[in-house]
Amino acid sequence: MIPVTHFHPSSVHFPIALIAVGFLFDFVSLLYKKEPCLSKVGYYLQILGMLGAIVAWGTGYFIAGTTHMEGEAMQVKEQHELFATIALVAIIIATIARIILVYQKTENTFYKYIPFGLSFLSVIFILMTGFLGGKLVIDFMIGI
Repeated sequence: MIPVTHFHPSSVHFPIALIAVGFLFDFVSLLYKKEPCLSKVGYYLQILGMLGAIVAWGTGYFIAGTTHMEGEAMQVKEQHELFATIALVAIIIATIARIILVYQKTENTFYKYIPFGLSFLSVIFILMTGFLGGKLVIDFMIGI
């Protein structure tokens, strides 16, 4: 039987990849405006990444977050949780804003840069969160 504490590390990799690659598709779509499929792929990857991020955050908060730590490990854990929450809020707001733009058929206006900027911030915070999560595992042997 797989320990329940392994759900968080198992669920974080997909949203990291989906959101980062989705943002990359969106960035490339700004350079190649004649290829609407790039933006569409980025849109669907962003939605899937947001859903995965909700699952990853939930497993971290409700399952993995119950581990008691002290000292530097506790500080790293608190930073990890803070960046994860900021990244989750940013990707949720970016995705909702983008869905609204798509359904209003205004995704090719200047307003597209609002979810694009929030997506960029979420990618930065997701990468920082992943780095700190890796630090918890490698430096402090949390979850092993």
